[in-house]
Amino acid sequence: MAKKEKVALDGLEKFNRISNTSNVLLNLLFIAFSLLCILPVLLVVAISFSDEQAVSQFGYQFFPKVWSLEGYNFILNQGTMILRALGVSLFVTITGVIIGVVLTTLLGYVLSRPAYKLHNFLTWVVFIPMVFNGGMVSTYFIVGTFLGLKNTIWALILPMCVSSFNVIVSRTFFQQTIPDALIESAKIDGARQFTIFFRIVLPISLPVLATIGLFLTFAYWNDWWLSMLYIDDQKLLSLQALLNTIMSNITALANNASSMGVSAAEMMANMPKESARMAIVVIIVLPIACAYPFFQKYFISGLTVGAVKG
Repeated sequence: MAKKEKVALDGLEKFNRISNTSNVLLNLLFIAFSLLCILPVLLVVAISFSDEQAVSQFGYQFFPKVWSLEGYNFILNQGTMILRALGVSLFVTITGVIIGVVLTTLLGYVLSRPAYKLHNFLTWVVFIPMVFNGGMVSTYFIVGTFLGLKNTIWALILPMCVSSFNVIVSRTFFQQTIPDALIESAKIDGARQFTIFFRIVLPISLPVLATIGLFLTFAYWNDWWLSMLYIDDQKLLSLQALLNTIMSNITALANNASSMGVSAAEMMANMPKESARMAIVVIIVLPIACAYPFFQKYFISGLTVGAVKG
């Protein structure tokens, strides 16, 4: 009997084993793919620390001829605006993620309970926006005029709180992870639905919470479109919208330098256009890049929701 099991194991190992040559080729392939992802990031960082004259003369280089902090100094000179916009972005991101996670998981949990009376209706309510939407004009009218959110901080939060994709992810997780027997036993003990959800379901749902939270964090932190649509007050601009405005102004000034006076042309010649653009990219990406490793474990678990297990 033991001999047969050993033969079976040898057979499985035979199919799972790869040759040394294949192993080396696969490692080289994945190293190449990794470099394709890492090298552009390193190039952006290098350019952000490059001298503007050196960039103009020698082009983009991984090892700058002349190191400089001109790009970052140019952005930091807008200190008051940057700090105010950073505060707006932090408030919008934190508040939006909290509200979005609560609403998304509540709706996903309801859809995961097939006995709920409005299950079919709410399923269609979630599904239809994945295929159709009202368009930009109607959305602008509803958010800006009908709801009166124009030039308010809520115009940056509420439109992105709940998305159909996140609700589907949440529903699938609850369907496959939360056993019906657990819910039924809690009902027998007299627990209400909100008690079951907040005290039983959520504590064992960290993967889906982290996944939806990370999706929402990316969306809110990188958003500048809502600011452009609904915000006219400069004090309510998010960090990304402000940096996008700065970058657009730099480009506009550079394109019109010939039509300016002598002093303005000299100012444009000394302005760190390329390094400032890359510094803006670094400032936007750095917080998310630092936060991602803390969510990676739960994020990967959440992405595998619905996978077939062997």
